[in-house]
Formats: sequence, C-alpha cells, structure tokens
Amino acid sequence: MLDYLITSKTRLKLLVKFFSNAQNQGHLRGLADEFGESTNSIRKELNHLSEAGFLVKVADKNRIEYQANTHHPLFSNLQDIIRNYLGFDRLLEAVLERMGEVNEVILTGDYAQGIDSGTIEVLINGDSLNESYLEHLTGRIEELIDRKVIFCLNKEINPKDSLTLYKR
Repeated sequence: MLDYLITSKTRLKLLVKFFSNAQNQGHLRGLADEFGESTNSIRKELNHLSEAGFLVKVADKNRIEYQANTHHPLFSNLQDIIRNYLGFDRLLEAVLERMGEVNEVILTGDYAQGIDSGTIEVLINGDSLNESYLEHLTGRIEELIDRKVIFCLNKEINPKDSLTLYKR
C-alpha cells in the first residue's frame, strides 16, 4: 500500500533500507549495485532525502556514507510506517500470540540489512516454545504479509547482522 503513496520505487527502496534498521548505511555505488539501478537515480533520491533531513551524510575516506537521521522529528514515525509496510508488526504479534515464552524475536538476513527481498528470516529465542504452532504460523504469516518467512529457534547469531524486534 505504501507504494501507492510513494510512487518512486527507488525512494521506497531507500526508505526501506535506512528506516527498517537505523544501523543500516550505504554509499552511492553500493546502493546502485544492491538495487540494480543507475547511480544517477540513486543520487537524485539520496539528495532529496538528505535535503529533507531524513538522511545524514558521513564522509568516509573518499566516499560518502548515508544513514537514517535518528534525530529527525519524524524518524520514529517513518520507521514505524516502513516496519508496518514490511509486515513486522503483524509478524511480531502472531509470534507472541501463542508461541510460548518468547525472550526475543530477531530478524536476520536481507531484511535486517534493509533489503526487501521477499524472504524474511526470523530467529525466535525462548523457553518452552510451541514448535507445532510455528508450522501453522508460517503459512498464516506468509499469507498475511505477502512475503516468505523462514523461522529458526534458539540459535546464536551475530548481533551486528540482525535487527531485534522484541526483547523481554
């Protein structure tokens, strides 16, 4: 639905990249390669978002890194909108509903990096988790958010490559 409001596909990809996880950052050529788009279209949108104050530029040697401006007054609102667009709110609600004693829900893979690839990898850590509910939940969530979901239970991950959605 957000793609009707934000008609620039490049801008939407950049918003997903930077606002799904505030730790994400990127530079012009890297973003162009990641999105499979021209550097000119990426540059144009980066400039618009930077001028509006949504992104900050950080000079890193001979290139400029961009990341979300967490001090912008609309940062949390925009982050909520992007996370809702991706279906994180519905996913989290469904997991916490009957999964058992969930200690944390963590995104790994593409979505933790801000890439809307269509496959969400979710790690659930907790005690006495209801694995049979998880089988039913997978299909229900995929239908609800229109993305493939892969669940893993009680595994160790690198916190740098992840996004914590819930922590008890």
